[in-house]
Amino acid sequence: MIAMTNQSAKTKLPLSGLRVLVGRARHQASALSSGLRQLGAEVVEIPFIQIRRPRSYKPLDSALRKLHHYDWLILTSVNGVEALWDRLHKLRLTKAQLKHLKVAAIGPATRAAIEKHGIKVNVVPEDYVAESVVKSLRDEADGKRVLLARAKVARDVIPRELRKLGAKVDVVEAYETVIPQSSRTRLRTILKDPKRRPDVITFTSSSTVRNFVALLGKNVWRGRPRPRKADDIRLASIGPITSSTLRDLGLPVDIEATQYTIPGLIKAIAAGVEPGL
Repeated sequence: MIAMTNQSAKTKLPLSGLRVLVGRARHQASALSSGLRQLGAEVVEIPFIQIRRPRSYKPLDSALRKLHHYDWLILTSVNGVEALWDRLHKLRLTKAQLKHLKVAAIGPATRAAIEKHGIKVNVVPEDYVAESVVKSLRDEADGKRVLLARAKVARDVIPRELRKLGAKVDVVEAYETVIPQSSRTRLRTILKDPKRRPDVITFTSSSTVRNFVALLGKNVWRGRPRPRKADDIRLASIGPITSSTLRDLGLPVDIEATQYTIPGLIKAIAAGVEPGL
């Protein structure tokens, strides 16, 4: 019996006994969820964010029809990449229309999504945040025309700072993020149930933080701004911008990834929690 126990201890996975709530959009949750499960975690998926098409594609389509006017294309997410290529296909434009462009991508996942379409990515900033994109393009911006395709609601760091550097920046909406109302009851129920309550909640963007708070509503908070009866829940952030949003909304940051990617977040959770608590 002792030998079996010791063997079990040796093979126990790092996150065995840990329940993690993943709040990514449903179609994007698989990479984070599967990575956590591989380390032994029990994963519960309740999306805090839903990706949908913009109310109108006219601004994006107009920009794509005049790609020859631009010097740079900046894409900040896989969602932006997918939306842009969908519109290129609908407009019967080919990657030949993009060959003259220099392309900047935030993060390796965005870069991989672009390269999958046969387009070279010229710049991936050292840190996967808007400020680092600006820094990477500092010597390239003056006099250049830049197309930034992104979510409807996003930080204005990139266009504002590149314009200061002399660039002409067009910002077009490729998609929008909304609150999935169907998640409201599930989220509130699981946080109130001691047997189902997660040990860790993950946040992969500022939008997931804001939507999480909106889904909970004020009635489920108490004195200190944490979910009721959930002082043992740890909040895990993918990076400093997401962490800043958590703090701005009165939430703690218990775990923060040092590499601002899904693998980086998984690694940070594995390093920052003690399973079984």
